Amino acid sequence: MAHKRKKIAVIGAGFVGSTTAHWAAQKELGDVVLLDVNEGAAIGKSLDLFQSAPIENFDSKVKGTANYADIQDSDVVIVTAGMPRKPGMSRDELVGINAKIVKDVCAGIKQYAPNSVVIVVCNPMDVMAVYAKQQLGFPRERVIGMGGCLDSARFRAFIAEELNVSVKDVTGVVLGNHGDAMMPVVRTASVGTTPITDLLSADKIKAIVARTKQAGAEIGGHLKTGSAYYAPSRGAVEMAEAILKDQKRILPVAVELNGEFGVNDGLMVGVLAKLGGAGMEQIIDFKMNADEKAEFDKSVEAVRALVSTLKTVQ
Repeated sequence: MAHKRKKIAVIGAGFVGSTTAHWAAQKELGDVVLLDVNEGAAIGKSLDLFQSAPIENFDSKVKGTANYADIQDSDVVIVTAGMPRKPGMSRDELVGINAKIVKDVCAGIKQYAPNSVVIVVCNPMDVMAVYAKQQLGFPRERVIGMGGCLDSARFRAFIAEELNVSVKDVTGVVLGNHGDAMMPVVRTASVGTTPITDLLSADKIKAIVARTKQAGAEIGGHLKTGSAYYAPSRGAVEMAEAILKDQKRILPVAVELNGEFGVNDGLMVGVLAKLGGAGMEQIIDFKMNADEKAEFDKSVEAVRALVSTLKTVQ
């Protein structure tokens, strides 16, 4: 009997999707299927990526397609399809446009990869993750939003830059929503094992937190058209790797809360969770102090407000 290789489907062959396929293939996480309504883009980018395999020495197969039948039995599906946020456009304005795309995508996933773990990347991520979960009807363990891995990477990058230390020795997480109300957790951020509050002034920390919250907009402002794609795609692949290799990683991801942290109305909010072979295997009960809980609650409200705009999309 032939051994089944792991399979990753990436929906959307734009900058985020094609770069997601790139990281996944390069890391040999499994065979990659890149799907886009623009079949030519999906096939062309897949061929190009596959032709780098002899140089980079990876054995992952890469296939481009517009046909959902090709994602059959994928272990992980990463949804990047959707319009990017344009400069000056709020994440909210994207809801109507991208919900329609996500609805079609979910129909394809349900039909051909009903046992997959789905990672939602497209913006506004919190809402699209909630909408995808509604459309898919999968258990909460198998629909996860990518926001925290990206926001936490930005937070850590800015701390490392400010202190002129290796990013490898910086820990820090961002919880809450993937938007202006995100919550970089200053209290637990550290360099080595030293809290950043011992190493940086309150003003410096405040500036890093503010920059982290606006990091996506900062990049968009420089690019003029389009938005970030290297770090968002790498965040999605960090999650996919944890699942495909059953790593039991503790990562900041958006999952549906069923009473955890006082949230129980089907909202998907960024928390620390264990990712393994079954998808989201455990939510880590992060003990927040009063200030953090107040900030987290504000973040939850931001998600709730965005999700309420979904009611007009059907």
